[in-house]
Amino acid sequence: MRIIYCLASCLVILLAVAVAPARGAVTCPFISDGQLVSAMPETKWSLISNQDGRGCIYQGARGDTLMLTVFRNPTAERARDLYATFVKTLAQRMPVAPASGIGDETQVGTTASDAARPEASIVALSGEYILSISLYRSGRPADETLLKPLTELARRAIGNVGATSEKFGGCEWLTADDAEGFLDRSTLTIERTGANSCMMFDGAANTLLVAVIPMSRDTQVNMMKRSGGCKHVPLPELGGDAFGEHSCSSGNGNAVNIYMWKNGRQASVLFAPTKQHPESGSVEHLKAVAGRVSGKM
Repeated sequence: MRIIYCLASCLVILLAVAVAPARGAVTCPFISDGQLVSAMPETKWSLISNQDGRGCIYQGARGDTLMLTVFRNPTAERARDLYATFVKTLAQRMPVAPASGIGDETQVGTTASDAARPEASIVALSGEYILSISLYRSGRPADETLLKPLTELARRAIGNVGATSEKFGGCEWLTADDAEGFLDRSTLTIERTGANSCMMFDGAANTLLVAVIPMSRDTQVNMMKRSGGCKHVPLPELGGDAFGEHSCSSGNGNAVNIYMWKNGRQASVLFAPTKQHPESGSVEHLKAVAGRVSGKM
């Protein structure tokens, strides 16, 4: 279970780094506009992000937010463990109850009428996939009338979870050799987590992440100037705008991150060990991985 929590934390970091502004027409691979309208005809939704093929975020006309996320796991057993964790976390925010006819198992619930953040949610398990759908109300309570349309939405989306960009066993930015010195090669898992993001982790949940996103040079330069509670190291050998961060006062204090900018894109290379590691607080070893990533940009 500790491994699951550590990987979930790393995934949050990755999503925060890897989500880029949408370019051109945005589509959701898990549910069509027509299916959304059919399931929730009383609300007008605008798709604002497809989360690099991992999920979709919609904004409602009255300020509500609808989030649909798909989590792929290496095995069905891992998925079941993570599903149990999600259900436990959901039950801490609201009463939950099983729902039938969606995947292998499903739990749904809504927050209390006086909740500070009104929410209706559904979590479903299907083989190696987990589907999570949450509706956050703006200025109104989330009552049980929302569960029927959310359940219908989940029924339509569960059949499309295989469309996720997550892919185990391969990655365009990282190879197994990049794990040398960081991760246990005997328990290594490589995962493509989005259109331009990858993750490697071992049995202890030590994790190596790469995310490449469109970004202006001005934004990169501003990031170099921020403090953020981390120690900064200029890395001119990786480009004039490259720098590393380590020994952060918040989050994983053992983590090391390198940011590079090239051809209008930023690459973030993150090593996040679960405990103090020989390379913690140093960017020297991580520079070799970052250099190989830079060569692919």
